[in-house]
Amino acid sequence: MKVLTIKEPWATLIIDGHKKYEFRSWKTNYRGKILIHAGLSLEKEQLKKFKDYNLECSKGMIIGEADLVDCILVTEEFDNELKSIDPIVYGNSGHVQNYAWKLENVKKYDEYIPAKGKLGLWNYDK
Repeated sequence: MKVLTIKEPWATLIIDGHKKYEFRSWKTNYRGKILIHAGLSLEKEQLKKFKDYNLECSKGMIIGEADLVDCILVTEEFDNELKSIDPIVYGNSGHVQNYAWKLENVKKYDEYIPAKGKLGLWNYDK
């Protein structure tokens, strides 16, 4: 199974349904189910922006899964559209010329799976 390691609070924002796109500097042709891994890094300054979201962040755990359905080169127009959807989640600058990985059918796991993260899209074997 493919896994994507994501820093917190971003992984939890995806799993809790607040964030539909994950941004990367690189494109992927992979489409299908991926596991969402909350990395060991916590961006504390970013977490402050989401104080009203009641996030329960984890570290070093696979916290759920999603279907990766598209990989879109972010234009200024698309970036502005995302910011209008949720200026807190998508208000971070720097998305233009990166890739937005569109995630659907997100499922939060009842029991998290401890795992070491890796860079890139990696494989998890149970």
